[in-house]
Amino acid sequence: MKQKLMCILFIDDDEPTNFLNKLLVEEMGCAHHVQVVTSGMEALEYLTGTGSFNNNEQNHPRPDLIFLDINMPGMDGWEFLDHYQKLPPHQKANIVMVMLTTSLNPDDEKAAQQNIEISGFENKPLQPEVIKKILTRFFPEVC
Repeated sequence: MKQKLMCILFIDDDEPTNFLNKLLVEEMGCAHHVQVVTSGMEALEYLTGTGSFNNNEQNHPRPDLIFLDINMPGMDGWEFLDHYQKLPPHQKANIVMVMLTTSLNPDDEKAAQQNIEISGFENKPLQPEVIKKILTRFFPEVC
């Protein structure tokens, strides 16, 4: 039996996209838990166990993989990364983060490649082949 990731976290303000992404991951059976948050601030609360997430690791496990949208109202993906980089090491250690975006701006991809927190840059919509590629590269025990 293949292993599963403990948790995949989607950070995206688009509810239809989140619904489809969560459904895709659940159908692939590659994670025990799929969490969706709709803002960078909510993602920070999830990662730090604050706000509505109250540090309950049983119901809100630490993600192994994060898919991060760039363009969101309030705190966009880049602003989230600025805050994420300031988190204590135990709250971000070994988390693989992939930008998942509709942005066609080559500067966004270049900036993602230069950010040490970002492990990949993928275009929406998320496809099974993209998930398999990420799992093969970063989580070979799950494949």
